[in-house]
Amino acid sequence: MPAGHQLPDSLTTAEDGDADVDGLEIEKAYVEAEAERLQSQQKSLLAVMLNINSVLTDAAAAMVDDSFLKCFTSAAPDPWNWNFYLAPIWLLGMLFRHLVLFPLRLTLLLTSHLLFFMVFFTVKLGMPSSALKLRVEQRLIRFLCGMYVASWTGVIKFHGPKPVPEGGHVWVANHTSMIDYIILSSYTAFAVIMQLHPGWVGFLQTTVLDSLGCLWFNRTQAKDRSLVAQRMADHVADPNTTPLLIFPEGTCVNNEYCVMFKRGAFDMGATVHPVAIKYNKIFVDAFWNSKRLSFTQHLVRLMSSWAVVCDVYFLEPQSRREDESVDEFAARVQAMIAKQAKLRVVPWDGYLKYYNLGEKHPGLIEKRRKVFADQLKTFLPAGGAVGSSKQEAAPAAAAAAAAAAAGKKGSKKAN
Repeated sequence: MPAGHQLPDSLTTAEDGDADVDGLEIEKAYVEAEAERLQSQQKSLLAVMLNINSVLTDAAAAMVDDSFLKCFTSAAPDPWNWNFYLAPIWLLGMLFRHLVLFPLRLTLLLTSHLLFFMVFFTVKLGMPSSALKLRVEQRLIRFLCGMYVASWTGVIKFHGPKPVPEGGHVWVANHTSMIDYIILSSYTAFAVIMQLHPGWVGFLQTTVLDSLGCLWFNRTQAKDRSLVAQRMADHVADPNTTPLLIFPEGTCVNNEYCVMFKRGAFDMGATVHPVAIKYNKIFVDAFWNSKRLSFTQHLVRLMSSWAVVCDVYFLEPQSRREDESVDEFAARVQAMIAKQAKLRVVPWDGYLKYYNLGEKHPGLIEKRRKVFADQLKTFLPAGGAVGSSKQEAAPAAAAAAAAAAAGKKGSKKAN
């Protein structure tokens, strides 16, 4: 959107995060705003041609995009193995990881799934709902998560007091990958608020993790998020439920930055327990770029590495101060997590990762060019284009000059 202009009220007054706005309305609002900007500022053809406001705006937007995208890209590993004595060792290590470690780890994971489902569905279908059933299901899910961690040869160190279930308490953590939840749940059972995924991951979410009271949503649907917000408050208020874990960034970040925390976890009047998760990238980068890799591909990458090394810090619980707004409370907790995990805090909203105006509305660029071209046409004479009139005038002027020169030579000869 050009600087100094806003979307119409019909768009700006929509529900927070509403992604269902008609694309044609967005394009129309953008083009109208661009036309208004050009018509209000340009008084002459020279001013139109020399105005670089749009170019500077695009350049600034590109710089912002670069800064934003740094939060969601993995750093390229430094090459160390391309010399005559290290390359053979690296090759042997790669073959060992893929041909020996990976099959063993995959066998362990599949076997553990088989055992888990046999016992879990027996408990789920055979036991009546009770506190005992919930504890058994929590133990089984901890077992399965522990097998996942073992399949990566996870080296996990937990720091601070172990979480204790309490009503009116919620745990918040920075988010790098879906394995964040697996690692934390291998230590103690957590219910979680998470995007609902397709495939086998979605099956585990809706069949297994539902027993813990986990909440699923579609991040592009505002109605889903508003419904989850109410269920989240109800879950936190109940002292008999599984402790609730929230990733307030709302998306996976590369464990180098910490993007803006959503305010939902901090607006319930609950005590917030910050959890800082820091991965050591010495063997593998645990960041999951869901736009490039499916979760299955991500798991294969982890299982074919030497190990996943991670530190988890359970920090001091925090409550909202009397003179503190919800946003200030969220920023304070974010700063605590970022400091402990050595992350850089940036002001970007992680949901922007899933919305690219140029990709969703490719016609915008062409329409913007058309607006600029239409503005230029207003300065053209009624009989044709500026360029064509100049081209027609040039031969006429040359003919007139030639005739004048010929007349001068004729008069000289006559004399």
